[in-house]
Amino acid sequence: MRSRLTYEQRLFWLALAAGAPAVLLAAAWIWRGAFLPQYASEFANPVRWLLTLLAGTTWLGGAFAVRARVVRPLQTLANLLSALGEGDFSVRGRGARRGDALGEVMLEVNALSRLLRDQRLGALEASALLRTVMEEINLAVFAFDDARKLRLVNRAGERLLAQPIERLLGRTAEELNLADCLAGESSRTFQAAFPGGLGRWGMRRSSFRQGGRPHQLLVMADLSKALRDEERQAWQRLLRVLGHELNNSLAPIKSISTSLAALLAREPLPEDWRDDAARGLSVVSARADALSRFMESYAQLARLPAPKLQSVNVATLVRRVVALETRREILVQPSPEVSIPADPDQLEQLLINLLRNAVDAVLETSGAVRLRWRVGGPEVELQVEDDGPGLGSTANLFVPFFTTKAGGSGIGLALSRQIAEGHNGSLILQNRADASGCIASLRLPMHREDR
Repeated sequence: MRSRLTYEQRLFWLALAAGAPAVLLAAAWIWRGAFLPQYASEFANPVRWLLTLLAGTTWLGGAFAVRARVVRPLQTLANLLSALGEGDFSVRGRGARRGDALGEVMLEVNALSRLLRDQRLGALEASALLRTVMEEINLAVFAFDDARKLRLVNRAGERLLAQPIERLLGRTAEELNLADCLAGESSRTFQAAFPGGLGRWGMRRSSFRQGGRPHQLLVMADLSKALRDEERQAWQRLLRVLGHELNNSLAPIKSISTSLAALLAREPLPEDWRDDAARGLSVVSARADALSRFMESYAQLARLPAPKLQSVNVATLVRRVVALETRREILVQPSPEVSIPADPDQLEQLLINLLRNAVDAVLETSGAVRLRWRVGGPEVELQVEDDGPGLGSTANLFVPFFTTKAGGSGIGLALSRQIAEGHNGSLILQNRADASGCIASLRLPMHREDR
């Protein structure tokens, strides 16, 4: 049967047991030994009882002292640990020193107290910073527990729902009209109306655990203003381009029309008026044709349809595109066999544009054009590399109708990047680091993505 004695009681009885042999020997010597003179025999028994009482008292006192010397430091440690558990890290244990077992324990407890204090201060500072950031950012942040009840909201979230935090916490996602945000894709944009705002919203949702329970973090951003700003800038760029091209065409047309009107108003008409009128009308017709081609190019850029994805073998597509370029041989470097989901017609047009630009860059030199591709993770990267002079400036590469080539339309690269992004890919042009020339990198996903 397991003993029910406490630690203090066991220690006390152990101290008594340790002193018992000595006390028993002392008692035997007191009662059996002849330690008093013969003439004091009448006082022997009282002295024996006095010495026995003194030995017994010393025995019990020593046992109690041993228990106190062991138990009190343990009680002190218990109080220290209790204070740490309650978050009071200012308490320190006395007698902490090296070379002593109890002192070593006190040193470790004091070190633990300082560590926990520093960690709490760091956590408080981080928590204060997080609260400040959450309050100041212009993003609505919500946290829901596993019962879909709101447990955290920032100031932007209060404005979005047009209610103070006291009325929001504890309410369910259904009551707050946020249930749709906790289902479906974790990252998406959508059109919605909330009490505090109407427009287009960008949403991201993630999961975390707090107190062992799963929670969902919902972050929402109002995209309406950003989209309006982008739309306004797009219109401004469009008007600048259109205005520039229209002025370039209308200015000579107006000048020639004025000259022709003055010519026809002369009396009598000059003998060569027919030749002058024909030359003027020819210029007007040429500028009108140029303006028509410009508008057709712009319409082509704006009417690009969504890609019709099918499995496309990259090697087959490259061979077909390379065969179309007859001005300079394209060096197709060894590359892996791979198929990707793509619109073959659009992807062919993109590669034609890249190869045409690369060949244009090396026509006046003896440089070469190389094409290769490789598989990297979930993407296929196609690279068109040339030995030309490289790019003078990359700031306006993808600006529609910006070109540095005589007779260039300025829509090839803009159209190419639009095709790449329509395939959930990307197109990057940059100068080579190892030599002169340019390298165009086209990255396309290997697997079909929902767009």
